Amino acid sequence: MSDDNTDLSDSSNLEVSIAVEKAVAVAPRWRAVDPPTRAGMLSTVADQLDAAADELVALAIAETHLGEARLRGELARTTFQLRFLAEVISEGSHLQVCIDHRDATWPPGARPDLRRVLRPLGPVAVFAASNFPFAFSVAGGDSASALAAGCPVVLKAHPGHLRLSARCGEIVIKALSEVSAPDGTFAVIRGDEAGRALVTHRDISAVAFTGSARVGRILFDLAVSRPTPIPFYGELGSVNPVFVTRRAAADRLDEILRGYVASFSLGTGQFCTQPGVLLLPAGSIDADEVRALVGAQPASRLLNDRIEATYAEGLKALSGRPNVEVIAEGRTEPDGARTPSLLRTTAADLLADAEHLLAECFGPVSLVAEYDEEIQLIEVADVLEGQLTATIHAEPDDAVVPGLLDKLSDKVGRVVWNGWPTGVSVTWAMQHGGPYPATTAPLHTSVGAGSIGRFLRPVSYESVPEQLLPASLREENPLGLPRRVDGTYLTEAIR
Repeated sequence: MSDDNTDLSDSSNLEVSIAVEKAVAVAPRWRAVDPPTRAGMLSTVADQLDAAADELVALAIAETHLGEARLRGELARTTFQLRFLAEVISEGSHLQVCIDHRDATWPPGARPDLRRVLRPLGPVAVFAASNFPFAFSVAGGDSASALAAGCPVVLKAHPGHLRLSARCGEIVIKALSEVSAPDGTFAVIRGDEAGRALVTHRDISAVAFTGSARVGRILFDLAVSRPTPIPFYGELGSVNPVFVTRRAAADRLDEILRGYVASFSLGTGQFCTQPGVLLLPAGSIDADEVRALVGAQPASRLLNDRIEATYAEGLKALSGRPNVEVIAEGRTEPDGARTPSLLRTTAADLLADAEHLLAECFGPVSLVAEYDEEIQLIEVADVLEGQLTATIHAEPDDAVVPGLLDKLSDKVGRVVWNGWPTGVSVTWAMQHGGPYPATTAPLHTSVGAGSIGRFLRPVSYESVPEQLLPASLREENPLGLPRRVDGTYLTEAIR
């Protein structure tokens, strides 16, 4: 059990090398564990995290400014995510098995026996997030999906919750050991220099990161400038704009405003999917009413002093831009707790100053931009950088909707209709990603079943004898996997 004597000092380069070398040594054994067995191991990790919930939540409360209810809910999400990914790999379609039997009549020439499957990349570096000390941290989505894929993980703990990270790491390692996972399958390191050494270690095969665009870009550049470049899956930043048509505003403005304020202030604005910009028809809101709505939100603290300082600087810069008006000025309580702030500008000014007004300000603030004509909605969508989400509040037959939906689909990973983007469901169909700077890898998701695919690569075997093939590609299908055989997708072999 972690206690006050736990060593939380930064890891040395030697310690990083030892952790990676152990991961390299066990990678073939971890890769060889069949998916159902590996699924059971992930479920055991989830069970032991749940069993330690009281201890872990207490540690998280001590190291962050988050409340007990939020933390218990986040831990439950974390263990659900582990069990969900266990179900995904048990089902088997994540391996994308394809078998093309030899065909002498195949045009334009004879086809050899070809068999294709996805194979684990190897040891993966994971960087834990600050704003989700469970769900995107030690045993969070990146670690869970890499382990599910069959890759050992070396995790760099976030400095905002080191004691919690140490204890979670102990639990994960102990749980894996108890179900005979090879020693070295999972490790935790600490420190910025150790993180750089991890990214540049020659035996790391991929990196997953959740954090600021500034730090993420530094690590991304390190990953791709190595003698052997590797994939860097970074979730960096997003303003998650919300577009409201005239009809939607006329029919249900109060409902929209209440949902918007609740969404952008949720978790003190420290969700990566927080809506940072709301496009509304000019003259549609009453400043006094909106000010009262925002002011009624409870005060709460940001995660730590570093985030607090960054937020204060960002809020000052955003509210100080020309033609930006402060509608609701957040107050700061004696204990440091903050209430949300709300700003206002016009769509024309937003377009003229997009570089600054469409920049993420991580914390409880959002910007209302009022438009004169609905065509400005498409103009704003056109100047957007890549986003995790965009939301449309409209009626299906609003004239602007088809063009707006098409434009936003080019710019974001998830389009939300008449809802709110905060809250990312762990499902088969979830896409949590988007073009840069939302992420560095828009082809992938960091949440949901598809997250496993980041840590797999395809290999084809041509005319390889049956007894030498991986079990997933053998004719009798011993793992009971769904497979595409000679072009036909077959699921009947699933157990």
